Amino acid sequence: MKKSRSVGASSPVNGKQGTDWDTRRKRKSADITQALNASPVDVAALRRMAISEGGLLTDEIRSQVWPRLLNVAPHVLDQEPETVERENNKDYNQVLLDVQRSLRRFPPGMPDEQREGLQEELIDIILRVLKRNPQLHYYQGYHDIVVTFLLVLGERLATALVEKLSTHHLRDFMDPTMDNTKHILNYLMPIIERVNPEVHDFMQQAEVGTVFALSWLITWFGHVLSDFRHVVRLYDFFLACHPLMPIYFAAVIVLYREEEVLECECDMAMVHHLLSQIPQDLPYETLISRAGDLFVQFPPSELAREAASHDSMASSTFKDFDLASTQQRPDSVLRRRRRQKQAALENSVVTVAQPSAARRFVRLAVMGLTVALGAAALAVVNTALEWAPKLDLFP
Repeated sequence: MKKSRSVGASSPVNGKQGTDWDTRRKRKSADITQALNASPVDVAALRRMAISEGGLLTDEIRSQVWPRLLNVAPHVLDQEPETVERENNKDYNQVLLDVQRSLRRFPPGMPDEQREGLQEELIDIILRVLKRNPQLHYYQGYHDIVVTFLLVLGERLATALVEKLSTHHLRDFMDPTMDNTKHILNYLMPIIERVNPEVHDFMQQAEVGTVFALSWLITWFGHVLSDFRHVVRLYDFFLACHPLMPIYFAAVIVLYREEEVLECECDMAMVHHLLSQIPQDLPYETLISRAGDLFVQFPPSELAREAASHDSMASSTFKDFDLASTQQRPDSVLRRRRRQKQAALENSVVTVAQPSAARRFVRLAVMGLTVALGAAALAVVNTALEWAPKLDLFP
């Protein structure tokens, strides 16, 4: 039997805190089992469990819950995958190249024979989904999502869930052009502007655009995170929420790195380089809570008009950015303004400047939402349920 991967990297594991987490973990596991055994299955409760601290805990639980979150019918899950014809397949060569480059996505220490077998299954899943759905177009990075489902679920279940995901959450990424993908990226800056206008203005001044977040978005962060536990924790969250949640999570990563961003040279190439190097030690549970809270406070419907008109620098390929980055635009005005403001605060002993509403909100999110989403979780769940792919509910 496949060994379970426990997702507890961002939860306390030592001493009394570790004991508390073990207790909460056991209670959560029991609650998930109860929701799965309910008639009908309590999908809303499963979504809350996927969002809250620790996510779905193990791969065994994910194999039961992920199909419910995607509303994949039981008879589809039971279907054995058909044989895939590789010869004369227009996507095969590119898929093969991408899969061959995906060695780091497999657990370290896995025997070569086992990894090579999984890579063959990975190719088959991708080609199978594309053959069944000719309206879908393969994109580089798609394999990073598919391999996560393969490692958690195995080939049969992964095929069914990836097909459903590809025709819903990932549908915009699988168009013939990247126009819809660019549009989704256009939500990033309006979210940042709502929370932290200073960071937004700095990024606009640097003309960095949003291309740094492209690989985050189209791979659900699978390509940029080295720890598999963090990847599946995010997949728990994304599967339980609205399809645009990954762009909210991208925004909270940028906001979390506020100090680094504002201390960086206000130059397109340098800011892009900083932001594209995503830290591996992020406080994932805190950021998940913040993303959920931002979604509730600034829902996509509120940002849609601004995203549609936003002048984005997101480009169809990373090579386009390489060309743009040859022209550096150094600017020290914002950095100097920031230093002056800090000096004024340090020299003042009479008054203390009140933070803006946006900054108060960010601090509240960091300090008050580190354990569970509370009301925000319920709102996110309700939105996800309203959006969720429409099939007959499980009996």
